[in-house]
Amino acid sequence: MVMTTSASVPTGSESAIGREGTVTDRLVEANAEYAAAFTDPGMDARPVQRVAVVACMDARLDLHAALGLHLGDCHTIRNAGGVVTDDVIRSLTISQRALGTRSIALIHHTGCGLESLTEEFRHELEMEVGQRPAWAVESFRDVDQDVRQSMKRVRTSPFLLHTGDVRGFVFDVRTGLLREVDPA
Repeated sequence: MVMTTSASVPTGSESAIGREGTVTDRLVEANAEYAAAFTDPGMDARPVQRVAVVACMDARLDLHAALGLHLGDCHTIRNAGGVVTDDVIRSLTISQRALGTRSIALIHHTGCGLESLTEEFRHELEMEVGQRPAWAVESFRDVDQDVRQSMKRVRTSPFLLHTGDVRGFVFDVRTGLLREVDPA
C-alpha cells in the first residue's frame, strides 16, 4: 500500500505551484476576503441548539447544510470514520460540562474509506516510519454496527452527564438523506 499526504500528491508542474501558490496559500487569501466583510456575530462558545455532532471527516459531508444548522448552532467534532475515540469523549465532555450541550448526534456515512482499511494499515505504517502508531485504525465492515458501537461508547462513558438524547445515523453520500440506526 502506498500512503501519501496532501503534500506529496502530484498537482502538476512545480513551476505552476510556484506561480499560483499552494492550496494553503489560497485558503489564506480566501480568509482575507472573508475577514474583510466579517462582522462579529456577538455569540459566545455555547451552541444555540445545545447539540454536539460527531461525524466523519469525509469531504462529501456538508453537515451544516445537511442538518439545517447555522453558525453557532452546534459543536462539530470530526475525524476519520466519525469514531468515538478517547479524544472525542474528551471533546464531548467539555462540550457538555463546560458549554451546555445536551444532545449528541453521531453521523457515519455510506462509502466510508474505513470500510476498506484494516489494522494492517498500522503495521504498514510502522514498517515505513519505524514507529507503531498509538492509535487504532478503527476500521469496520458494517456501518450500522459501527454506529451502534459509537452510541454505546457515548452512552457508557462515565464523563458524560447527558446521554439520554444520543442518536446515530448513516448519511447516504448519493442521496443526502440520513437514515437513523436502531441502537438495539
